[in-house]
Amino acid sequence: MARVTLADVARAAGVDMSTASRVLRGESSQRVREETRDRILKIAADLQYLANPLARGLRTQRTDTLGIVVPQLDNPVFASAIRGAELAAAKLGYSLLISHREPGATATTIAKISQTNRVDGLLVASLDDDEVLRTDLAAARVPFVLMNRILPGAPLSVVLDSRAAARKAVDHLTSLGHRRIVHLAGRSGGFNARERLQGYRDGLEAAGIPFDESLVAVAGYTAEGGADAMRALLAARPTAVLAATLVSAAGAMATLHEAGLRIPEDVSVTGLHDAPVAGMLYPPLTSVAMPTEEMGRV
Repeated sequence: MARVTLADVARAAGVDMSTASRVLRGESSQRVREETRDRILKIAADLQYLANPLARGLRTQRTDTLGIVVPQLDNPVFASAIRGAELAAAKLGYSLLISHREPGATATTIAKISQTNRVDGLLVASLDDDEVLRTDLAAARVPFVLMNRILPGAPLSVVLDSRAAARKAVDHLTSLGHRRIVHLAGRSGGFNARERLQGYRDGLEAAGIPFDESLVAVAGYTAEGGADAMRALLAARPTAVLAATLVSAAGAMATLHEAGLRIPEDVSVTGLHDAPVAGMLYPPLTSVAMPTEEMGRV
């Protein structure tokens, strides 16, 4: 079936295309008689006419499309943020274009995403260094909001309190009597990694436990990284683990199982974020809830 065009609607209504266009854009209240306007709207509905978004975009210089850029599409935390953003965008009449940018990718990746797809704005979650991210965003030339990080000079950020979340996790572990708590940190030097490491240190200090740098290993944001970091810390004989992410916690649990250690009888494991997958691990992962879907929605 051929697509119904504006010309088809105008022809059926007996008006010129400019009149039909004004009516369908809602710009005709004082220049088109009411009966003509009603006739055009009825015919458009009967013919199931849908405006051409590309043509409208050329006219208005808007696409009614937002972009969201995340570093990992298979990470449940970012999936939750995408879900929140998509729900909020739909309520406002926007489509959401989902893209990912691996840490360390070319410094103009975000700019290419925005310019190729002509998005009206961007939501950006990035694990890149400040200068790389700043260069990329400047080249994008569209309004943007950063998710879960602060970039000096950036106008808008939606940030979860990672420091408080890590502190809460350590408080839970120390309340159980643990004093030898290792930390599987995020990417070295990253904003969230710094915040969570500080929360870990806050919790230790509150419990009167000296901070020991040898009990911290960088796990990054993958299960493999978590498994490797946990393997490196086994010799320290920890009784508890704070993983900076849910995914690295899953990797740590795999390493503990391989080593014949029981969870939580021998080693307690706590992570950040409470995505549904946390309850599917064995045993279910104790985790601190963080409103990632709400972050995407905001």
